[in-house]
Amino acid sequence: MTARRFAAALPLLIVAASCVPATEAPAKPAPSPAAVTPPAPVAPPPAPVRGDFILRGTPEQGAVMVGQVPGGTRTLTLDGQAIAVAADGSFLIAFDRDAGPSARLVATLASGQQVERALSVAPGSWRIETINAPYRGSASSDAEFERRRPAELAQIAAARATPVVSDGWRQTFRWPVTGRLSGFFGSQRVYQGKPGSYHSGTDVAVPAGTPFFAPADGVVTLAASAPFTLEGNLLIVDHGMGLSSAFLHCQRLDVKVGDHVVQGQQLGLVGRTGRATGPHMHWGLKWRDARLDPGKLAGPMGR
Repeated sequence: MTARRFAAALPLLIVAASCVPATEAPAKPAPSPAAVTPPAPVAPPPAPVRGDFILRGTPEQGAVMVGQVPGGTRTLTLDGQAIAVAADGSFLIAFDRDAGPSARLVATLASGQQVERALSVAPGSWRIETINAPYRGSASSDAEFERRRPAELAQIAAARATPVVSDGWRQTFRWPVTGRLSGFFGSQRVYQGKPGSYHSGTDVAVPAGTPFFAPADGVVTLAASAPFTLEGNLLIVDHGMGLSSAFLHCQRLDVKVGDHVVQGQQLGLVGRTGRATGPHMHWGLKWRDARLDPGKLAGPMGR
């Protein structure tokens, strides 16, 4: 082939070569959405189980403590006595004015394991008070006092034994009335020369007819229909978990047995009925059989 003929045929050869398909790898089909396997969900870590008590408050004579039991607790005792535990694991304990120097909390778990907490109970400091009022209160004679008192004590015991459901014990307590403190919890009283038992509450001196109010939510378990010899017109409000308030010497009661009261609700008027030298509010606080210092629960007056 001459050079002139080769040059003329070259474009045809290039076109022919461009018509030959290139060799390609077969394309992979796209996966269908149904064929895609989602990643397995990651399980959250198990919640930690609390292994010890959580306690708020100070273990001391006349004081209250609130706490949380260890996780998995089935039963709780304080010095061998069963303690109620709320659904969320909360509980309340308290120490009498004459409580011993130590106490022991024991939680028994579902596994049978026991978790213990030893408590050192600090002592209180009590004073002696001389009161110019008869030991028998409003009774006209010792014989009348001895005749009337057993029935009054039976009413008080029945009121404190009444089962109550209330969350008032969880609240921050308030003073039912504010004024001058005239009587102090735990002090021993001498009535016209005759020694009596220690003072079971705190007295606030205010004029007769002054309204007083619920320190926390609760249920009325006793509202005296007639004045008691010592307490006068007596009102008891149960705040749940065995914690109850008693209001003595009232001039008037504005609630009745079975009423559910809320914190700050007016309960009656301050008076001087029963064994009282003048108008005042005696606020007593009790957990089961333990008598407590209201000031330790309500804190400084007017806070």
